[in-house]
Parts: sequence; C-alpha cells; structure tokens
Amino acid sequence: MSEPGKFTPSKQGGWEGRIQTLTLDRKVRLVPNDNRRNENAPDYIVLMGWARVGEAWEARSRADPPRPYLRIRLHDPTWAAPLRAALLPDPNGLTAELVFSQPSHGGSASNG
Repeated sequence: MSEPGKFTPSKQGGWEGRIQTLTLDRKVRLVPNDNRRNENAPDYIVLMGWARVGEAWEARSRADPPRPYLRIRLHDPTWAAPLRAALLPDPNGLTAELVFSQPSHGGSASNG
C-alpha cells in the first residue's frame, strides 16, 4: 500500500486519522505533548483510544524549500522493533499522508 494512513488536523490540536495495512486497521491520534521535560522529548504522543502506541517529533525536510513533517515511532509488543514512519502534511496543512520507512537490513542496530 502506498498510502497506509490519511490524517486531518484535530480540533484539539495535533492530527487524527487511520492506519491501514494488510494486518492493521486502527484509528489513531497524534496529541501535542504538553509535558515535555527536555528538548529530546517527543512533540506528540500517538494514541489508539487512550493507549499510548508511539511518539512523534517535529522535523523539516532537506528539500528546497524545506517542508515540515513529523517523524513517528510506533510500538507494538508483537513487533521485533518499533516501526518508523513520517506524517507528511500537504502544503495547505489540511490533510497529511502517513508513509512508513523501510527497515534497514544488516549493519548495527540503531537506537532512538
């Protein structure tokens, strides 16, 4: 699937949408993290219902001109490692597309 998730801005701030893959079909919300204790803390908490299933950090692309996006890390106890994704807002900020990062093979494990 080329577009596993479509999101729209939430009335409470953040984003809400649905992640759909071959094995997953869930509504999730990205809620602003109002309790950031340090600069490395996530900007958003990813929630499925009231359960925390991940985190997201604000980032900017290397394109010219740079575009804002969210780096997302999703957790599931059945996965060997967290899933990495990016939420890419359209230029108007009215919708956003979730895309998954391809896992790297070989080499050393990364943290973070």
